[in-house]
Amino acid sequence: MAACKRLVVACFFLVLLLAEANAQGLKVGFYSKTCPHAEGIVKKVVFAAMKKAPTLGAPLLRMFFHDCFVRGCDGSVLLDSSNNQAEKNAVPNLSLRGFDIIDDSKAALEKVCPGIVSCSDILALVARDAMVALEGPTWEVETGRRDGRVSNINEVNLPSPFDNISKLITDFRTKGLNEKDLVILSGGHTIGMGHCPLMSNRLYNFTGRGDSDPSLDSEYATSLRKKCKPTDTTTALEMDPGSFKTFDVSYFKLVAKRRGLFQSDAALLDNSKTRAHVLEQARGSTFFHDFGVSMVKMGRTGVLTGRAGEIRKMCRIPN
Repeated sequence: MAACKRLVVACFFLVLLLAEANAQGLKVGFYSKTCPHAEGIVKKVVFAAMKKAPTLGAPLLRMFFHDCFVRGCDGSVLLDSSNNQAEKNAVPNLSLRGFDIIDDSKAALEKVCPGIVSCSDILALVARDAMVALEGPTWEVETGRRDGRVSNINEVNLPSPFDNISKLITDFRTKGLNEKDLVILSGGHTIGMGHCPLMSNRLYNFTGRGDSDPSLDSEYATSLRKKCKPTDTTTALEMDPGSFKTFDVSYFKLVAKRRGLFQSDAALLDNSKTRAHVLEQARGSTFFHDFGVSMVKMGRTGVLTGRAGEIRKMCRIPN
């Protein structure tokens, strides 16, 4: 009898945990009955686009990140504005590319399942499929988000390449993400490019006295100065030199050697917890799994579910 009671209690707490995990109305396979081929349709569009332009992987991943960190994962970064006052018009979002992939996915879905799949879910699926197309990590995407109707340039306050570790930890905590998530998601810098203006102060004027960042490896700094002159505003730099097209752990190995491109990369060594995670990822083999876990957590940020929001007919404009 006592054993039965213990089993009932254990099941009760399991139910509570599951309920908490899905409290926001998200679940894997949300469209399994209403649009069973939804994920396959999106994947087909993404793989076709990535085959033509594999460099779209990094911007598509950033697009999901930038969406979730402003108003939650509600697709607000996708909205256009007649007066250029939407999120996508903010300086940090001007380098985003791949909006046409979202549009193409939505158009393909509307032909099969009109009014069913949200743009915010499409963005979440596209981010995952873009990584898979690069032979990177995969994870089960929770769906069930609905789309927001508001996109305001003045609300864009994203974590910055210039942030110190305290600011980064605080920004991530406000989204329900911890120090490990910060490190793991920073690992997205293993693919893609940065530009000279984002790190010229580390090379030429770190404290306002014409000096360089002492946390930057001196040999790496010398190499970067050859590519980035003080007034250079256009030259692109590999965020993960020698491996910027491949999703792997080399980013963490470089950060551990003080060769992270941005201040925010270097800052990961300035906190005992984040430093430990960097070193663990640099020598381990759990990055792909951990990245998926952190992406799922981030994808739960401020979502609209149930009757909140809407299902947009077109991803660039509210209904």
